Amino acid sequence: MMKKLISVSLICFSLIIFAQKNETYIKANALFLPVGMMNVGIEHGFTEHITGQADLFISPWKSFAGKHAQVYILGFNGRYYFNEAFKKFYVGVDFSVARFNIQKYGYWNDNFYVHKNGVVTPYINNNLYQKGYSVMLGGIAGYQFTLGDRWNLDLYLGLGTMQSFYKGYDKLSGDRYDTDGDSMGRETNRSGEWLPYKGGLMLSYKL
Repeated sequence: MMKKLISVSLICFSLIIFAQKNETYIKANALFLPVGMMNVGIEHGFTEHITGQADLFISPWKSFAGKHAQVYILGFNGRYYFNEAFKKFYVGVDFSVARFNIQKYGYWNDNFYVHKNGVVTPYINNNLYQKGYSVMLGGIAGYQFTLGDRWNLDLYLGLGTMQSFYKGYDKLSGDRYDTDGDSMGRETNRSGEWLPYKGGLMLSYKL
């Protein structure tokens, strides 16, 4: 009897929660479309103040201004709205994973690549690129503007820690330029950084 009562209570509680704010918005980032990059998402309301969002970012460029710029990011975040779900200020927690084939900004020069042990290589930085994946965990904050009955504008920024695992290559010869791996002698380079890793201006439409 007690188990049935608990089960019924949980079901009722779940129905009440989802009935409070079960709206869903589909979204597209207006900042990236002009440069041929796609960032879309879907945000669903769970309570009067809490929503969850899943989003996908794709930069398909094998070469952009002469640089490797292929990035694929899948992210999930939970949001708390101070006023009401889908309206005004919110904060949240974000978790994202990425796969990339890029040229890091520190390589945008014509200097010779220098190994961590100080050995100068014959590879030019501008010809080098990195392939690997990243795991990101951070906070997100933003503001949703109401444009109409079904339209919103979501201005947001996410920042946190990015842990990357990658290998480096020379695009002319195909050689690995980082043959010594990382500073601990591991075959795959590893780096950890704190930085903004997502953001934009998403046009949102309520389904």
